[in-house]
Amino acid sequence: MTPHGNPEVPASSATEINRSAEKVSPAVEPVETRNAWGLWEVFVRSSRGLSHVHAGSLHAPDAAMALRNARDLYTRRNEGVSIWVVPADAIAASDPDSKGSFFESPQGKDYRHATYYTKSEGVKHL
Repeated sequence: MTPHGNPEVPASSATEINRSAEKVSPAVEPVETRNAWGLWEVFVRSSRGLSHVHAGSLHAPDAAMALRNARDLYTRRNEGVSIWVVPADAIAASDPDSKGSFFESPQGKDYRHATYYTKSEGVKHL
């Protein structure tokens, strides 16, 4: 593996990349270069039989690099047995600000809850 972490590129290219990176200041970096790496959400399963849990986010150009970066960032001390990486724009989530209306039970459907039913007087085992 080369110093910059990419096994496909020879080590001699790493010094060329580093030299060119020193010349470009972050303030004048083109927008296309900054946005080339997408945001990925990382889910780690700590042991067999448990669910995957959201561990964090990272930037990567593709799924393979996202998996490698997630392994290096979130399982450094052998915390996981499985990693999922998902593009952040592929996740659909509810709005936390509208949780009341989104999760609220519809009016008139009290029969869905056990509090609606009354205990029968003749039944003793309930």
